[in-house]
Amino acid sequence: MDIVSLAIAWLVTSVSFFIISKLPIGVDIDTFGKAMVSAAVFGLLNALVRPLFVVFGFPFVLVTFGLFMIVINAAIFGLAAWLVEGFRLRWGIWSALLGAVALGFINSILYQLLSTLPSR
Repeated sequence: MDIVSLAIAWLVTSVSFFIISKLPIGVDIDTFGKAMVSAAVFGLLNALVRPLFVVFGFPFVLVTFGLFMIVINAAIFGLAAWLVEGFRLRWGIWSALLGAVALGFINSILYQLLSTLPSR
């Protein structure tokens, strides 16, 4: 992955985090700057911690036909909220679950919109 793709992914995830903070699902992020920090922390946790969660949770992922991955995403989402000041989950794990699902949907929509833009 080149630096431009990484910067675009970070910006898209930052915008997604900021949009999520405006939805009534219990996720509070103070400013867009905090959303950018949250996106960076979330990305690092996805790269560093997620593989461990997937390895140790593999039996659950297998039994639930992959639905346990939502719980893993919620755990990473909650861990990011715990690490970043100004990023709060009002209803604990429920906000993390809703936020993780919303992040997936909003990221998908934003990437779809980006793919329809004309290239140079």
